[in-house]
This record gives sequence, C-alpha cells and structure tokens, in this order.
Amino acid sequence: MLYAFGFEKVAVVVGDLYFVDPHPGPGQEGPERGVRLEARMLVREELRGSVYSATPILVERPIWRADLLESVAGEPGSHDRTHHHPRFVGWEPGRRQYEPAMSEDPLGYVAAQLADLPAVLERARIDADAVPAEDIEGVRAAVPEIIDVTKRLLARVRAGELARPPAGDGTAAGARVGWL
Repeated sequence: MLYAFGFEKVAVVVGDLYFVDPHPGPGQEGPERGVRLEARMLVREELRGSVYSATPILVERPIWRADLLESVAGEPGSHDRTHHHPRFVGWEPGRRQYEPAMSEDPLGYVAAQLADLPAVLERARIDADAVPAEDIEGVRAAVPEIIDVTKRLLARVRAGELARPPAGDGTAAGARVGWL
C-alpha cells in the first residue's frame, strides 16, 4: 500500500515494506517488515493531452528516508531495525543511521524531522531554495495526518495484513516487497 502527500515541490510517501537485506550488518540478518516513509522531490509535468487530461506527476529524487522496521522473528513493537537515511547519493541511500530517540519513539522522531524540513534538507545537502516556503509549512501542517497514516499502516503490518513475504519462504537474499 502506498500513500502520497504532495505539495508544490516536495512529497512525503509512506508504504508498507517487507525486506531482506542481501548484505546485512552484524545482528541485522533475517527478514524485516514495517513501514517506510520518504521525503522526495515532486515534479508536475506538462499536460499530455487536453485541458481535461490527467496531470503527469513524478515522485522523484529522494531526500530522506525513515524505515520503521522490525525483525520478523522479533517481538512486535521492538523497533529493533528502526533507522533512517539522512542523505542519498542520487537514488542510493547512505548507511543506516540508528538513533536511540528513534527507537524509543519512532513516530515522534519522524514527526519532529518532518516538522523541521529545513534541517532535513540541510543534512541531505539539498539546496533550501529548491523547496518553497509554502512546502515547508505545508509539510509541517500535514505532520499529524502523515503520522496517523503511518500509525495505521504499522498496525496493519503487525496484524499480518501488510508487508507480507514474497511467495516461497520469504527469506531469499535481496527480497523486497513494497512500493518504496
């Protein structure tokens, strides 16, 4: 499942994810599942038809990623794989960053990051002029709704409805099921 919150130049996308890291760090072996949230650049293209045609919308370059993941083998609510990626090089995320505050209160951590989009842009090395002030305020105002969606997705993951493994045993190296 994928949710998208679009502003003028920024989008926040949220979706469920089942993931098996093909090159896990120590203690990070095995499948994980949860919710991935990304701040991305948003591009509205020119109409490709009449004034009545659908508008082409591209959810483009990633800015920041939060992975609210847990080990499939672990306890629900453990947040044992919860991390973020403060910077991307092109489409590739930097290394996983584990923050105690994020593991203690993942939704609060994500809310604080989105409420301070200028700091997120700075850490991501994105020129602040690329994002209009209206987007900064728009994202900040939408934080409660974004967090509500994220919370509901997490509940559905923990209930076994979403972030389900691929066909087979679900532990194949490099498995990734989800939009993000």
